[in-house]
Amino acid sequence: MQKRISKIPFQGTAEQQEKLFAMIDRRKEEKGAIMPILQDAQAIYGYLPMEVQTMIAERLDVPLEEVFGVSTFYSQFALTPKGKYDISVCLGTACYVKGAQDIIDKISEILDLQPEDCTADGKFSLTECRCIGACGLAPVMTINEEVYGRLTVDEVPGILAKYMD
Repeated sequence: MQKRISKIPFQGTAEQQEKLFAMIDRRKEEKGAIMPILQDAQAIYGYLPMEVQTMIAERLDVPLEEVFGVSTFYSQFALTPKGKYDISVCLGTACYVKGAQDIIDKISEILDLQPEDCTADGKFSLTECRCIGACGLAPVMTINEEVYGRLTVDEVPGILAKYMD
């Protein structure tokens, strides 16, 4: 599962940047500051686009590679924006064996959306995740907080239709 960098143009605001810089200035002397700074930055922007990672690296006076390395290593960090409807498909062993990849392929086909990306209108995002602890319901998909289990490829169009408003 490789993280992708968003194709959607970055649209940060001056207010967000001001919050980011104030937060970095408060934390930059802490040992191991990059991790908590990235967590706070993601809370400000909703994800960690390359522009935000660059601002963090420059403000901390560390190589961009160091910031990028942390943001791509930990699964808690998103490099692409999340849509209004964040679709997550479990690729844990039980889900994978029971056809989760086919579910992802069908979602990708219907929404013209690749995993770890967001539609241009910001309506849908698709995430491949590891075990969500619902192995008995494999394969499992969530859309925001709604859980769909024991899925078949044939059910995917009907489920997505509920969110197409």
